[in-house]
Amino acid sequence: MKHVIGVTVAMALAGGFGVRSVRAQAAQSPESIIAAAVLPLPEDLRAGATVVTYDPASGARKVLRQGTNALECQPKNPADGFTRCYNKALGPRHDLEAKLRAEKKSDKEIQDAIAAATKAGTITAPAYGMMSYRLSSDDGRIKRLWVMSVPNATPESIGVSTASQRDAALKGEGLPWLMLPGTPGAHIMIPINTKEADKRP
Repeated sequence: MKHVIGVTVAMALAGGFGVRSVRAQAAQSPESIIAAAVLPLPEDLRAGATVVTYDPASGARKVLRQGTNALECQPKNPADGFTRCYNKALGPRHDLEAKLRAEKKSDKEIQDAIAAATKAGTITAPAYGMMSYRLSSDDGRIKRLWVMSVPNATPESIGVSTASQRDAALKGEGLPWLMLPGTPGAHIMIPINTKEADKRP
């Protein structure tokens, strides 16, 4: 799910958004930043997740906590309000995005560079069944969303509707739906309709 865990993750790393993010995080303890960053995950996966940030000026990665499981999380992105976690295999992808964002590349240039690097095999595309996790405190967005990558899947091959459940999910009544069917970026959006969704990152 390239566009969900891809370019948007790095949007806050440039300009005022990135600066405000760094300043806000500097005012918090490392423990509180880490605790907030892992909230998108199921509770049993939080303690073992790695937590990282990126320097907005250079794109350099900073590890706030080295984890023990396969997941990596970043603190809340002030550009879109999302806190995200994803498989560590996608770490090099985020490293490249952060570097390009620090170089003031446009979204299109970043997307093209990521696509080229993926095609060349220098970074890893999401594998079939790979999960990512997203959390928002914005009432206009799905609060808690899990996303499963299913490259090239279609409604017929996996039996998942392509009808968007966004509006229903905003009411806590969403069901899974398939986006970008039949493409390498195909993924299932899975809104989590529980009281957990009301937690704020």
